[in-house]
Amino acid sequence: MNAADRIRKAFFGFYFAAFFLYLFAPLAIMGAATFNASRFPTVTPWQGTTLQWFSALWADTGMWQSLWTSAVVAFFVVLVVLPIGTAAALLLTSLHARARSFMYAVMVSPLLTPGVVIGISTLVLWRQLGVGGGVFLIVLAQSSFIICYVMLMVAARLQRFDRTQEEAAVGLGASKFMVFRRVILPFLKPALLAAGFLAVLQSIENYNTTLFVRGFDTPLTVYIATKVRTGLTPAVNALALIMIAVTIIGAITYEVVRRRNQRAG
Repeated sequence: MNAADRIRKAFFGFYFAAFFLYLFAPLAIMGAATFNASRFPTVTPWQGTTLQWFSALWADTGMWQSLWTSAVVAFFVVLVVLPIGTAAALLLTSLHARARSFMYAVMVSPLLTPGVVIGISTLVLWRQLGVGGGVFLIVLAQSSFIICYVMLMVAARLQRFDRTQEEAAVGLGASKFMVFRRVILPFLKPALLAAGFLAVLQSIENYNTTLFVRGFDTPLTVYIATKVRTGLTPAVNALALIMIAVTIIGAITYEVVRRRNQRAG
């Protein structure tokens, strides 16, 4: 190995180390702050190791209520965005090139719109119809831009779909609905699962749009933002640590099941 190769290898090694440090260092610090006895979420100064913030989290009924509200919103957002986003992707991929470019620009425009604008416009529109803020408006406001993510993921999957399978099924007498249910939908299953998980994450972490349409309901992000102003404790860190642990366990379980199914197949 010459000097240039050694320098290149050292550079890439440093880059990957810096990348993962940048990615995981905040999570490590946040997790460590959960066990600090300080009433503020910090690791310095270290005032002793404790588990009291898990007890504080368990006793924080407002936190659990906000988490439940976020879970309910995410559930209904997924119910809305998956079918509509899939339909939009199917429509987009069936158009000619010129019409596809125009429709693509129209369909992805909500992603380019600030969340504040989406929240305010949704609230103003539905107030004219006599509907106040709440879970219903949160679902509608979030769905208006989360649909775009679903559409893009499903459309990307459809780019690899062999249209001859659809033509063969129709030629054998299958109806359009049967072709969709037996041929297209199984092919789209990985993209739909990924889009569903992304929709849940986008819904739970959204703040700008949710703030204006929440009414008297308080999702998790709004609750945490309120606690930042009134006094944040490491109980929030405890909740985040639990969510990270659940995510890691879920990812490991999925990978184990996937590899086991591959070996069985």
